[in-house]
Amino acid sequence: MATPAEYLARLRKLDCCAVSDALDQLKLKGVVSGLSQASGTGRIAGLAITVKLGVGAPAAGPPKHLGATAIEIGGPDNVIVIEQRSGVEAGSWGGLLSLGAKVKGIAGVVADGPVRDIDQAMEMGFAVFANTFTARTARARIVELGTNVLVSIGDLTVEPGAYVLADRSGVIFIAATDIERVLAAAERIAAKEEAMAKDILAGKPIGTVMGGDYEHMLKG
Repeated sequence: MATPAEYLARLRKLDCCAVSDALDQLKLKGVVSGLSQASGTGRIAGLAITVKLGVGAPAAGPPKHLGATAIEIGGPDNVIVIEQRSGVEAGSWGGLLSLGAKVKGIAGVVADGPVRDIDQAMEMGFAVFANTFTARTARARIVELGTNVLVSIGDLTVEPGAYVLADRSGVIFIAATDIERVLAAAERIAAKEEAMAKDILAGKPIGTVMGGDYEHMLKG
């Protein structure tokens, strides 16, 4: 069995569309649309460190700013994945957190909920994917309910340690138990598309390429 680092190296070579097609082929869920890349460039990939935010009592232990624990335990092979679906308009991520994550080499952040200080994230080139923005602070509005717990992102439940891939087409989550077969299927699809592109560049009619190959390429 490959290591997580080896799986991530393969995942980073794929785009979200190829992996989405692989999920379709395998009849798996995992695609979340509507989380746009607001800062940073290019795709990101990593293992999920999850953060659940909301109203109520914070997680047990010494008081900490939301997101700080995730940054402290993260590194270059991680993406921080945040749920802030409380209905309260309050930032789930901000500029100092982006700076702290960038210093740790964390690949990026995916937030289902408002983020703020996005201009600062843009200036430092730190990747943030989100669906809405705000200037409102989390202080006295929301708290961190847990780190590395189950979170809801789009219509998915995401576990800590899930594989994350994000680019301008979408965000994808893959369970660790599925990563080998998803990667294998996505790599086959990407290879087929590369061969089709070569046919088009060589002058083969696009109708022949798209009609004869494309519609059947998910059959394996």
